[in-house]
Amino acid sequence: MASASAPRSGVQGRIASAASTLVAENQTLIAEIRKATVMMKEVGVDFEKDNDSDMVKQLEDGVVNLVKASDECTHLKSGIQSIGKDYQPAAELTNFSKLFDKKIKRSKADVSSISQSQLWLRQFREAIWVFHHEGQPMPGEEQEDIIMTSTECTILNATCPLTGKPITELAEPVRSMDCKHIYEKKAIMQHLRTRATQIRCPVLACPKKLVADRVDCDPFLLMEIDEMRSLNAQRATAGVIEDFTQLEQD
Repeated sequence: MASASAPRSGVQGRIASAASTLVAENQTLIAEIRKATVMMKEVGVDFEKDNDSDMVKQLEDGVVNLVKASDECTHLKSGIQSIGKDYQPAAELTNFSKLFDKKIKRSKADVSSISQSQLWLRQFREAIWVFHHEGQPMPGEEQEDIIMTSTECTILNATCPLTGKPITELAEPVRSMDCKHIYEKKAIMQHLRTRATQIRCPVLACPKKLVADRVDCDPFLLMEIDEMRSLNAQRATAGVIEDFTQLEQD
């Protein structure tokens, strides 16, 4: 029996290589969709400042459509990755159309597959709401004690549970596809190698189990970390200004 770590060759290797290329292209497309939603959010806030509700609604409808497209791309990516990983030549010709449809349906049925892009729509609506209602929760969220930005909602842990480093300082951040927690790649892979086949996420109280091939740097992660850096910088600047103003008053 061939080793699981042995290089793949022939048709199997070509399928894996093609899948890798398609996944990379898919990730690029999702990243561009993400950038578009960020831009539309900023434009939407400008229209809200001008009290142009019609344009704000058109932009929101556009974000809804982009979110749907992103979700479809994410399922396509999952299906392609699965075929590239699992494909084995058989005596009969493979019906790739049927196989691909099966993988896509499985991805859509996966309850652990949380839509990151759905949070982009929240981010758009939240930015519009906050312009006129800063400090107040959006309708339907009155019971929330803390109003969080969408970036803070998508980044579930502020530090790597293994190294203790802030997420914004990780050299190679990766995220679990199942529980969405973030880790330093080198640390989490070492953690997985030195333990049982399936182990729990090292974040305290997280019940999800980790599998190496379901921990990666998804197309949104780096952008979300950049947004968190910007948010932290804005807060730090605001804090300095507030302290300076207080000194002047004293």
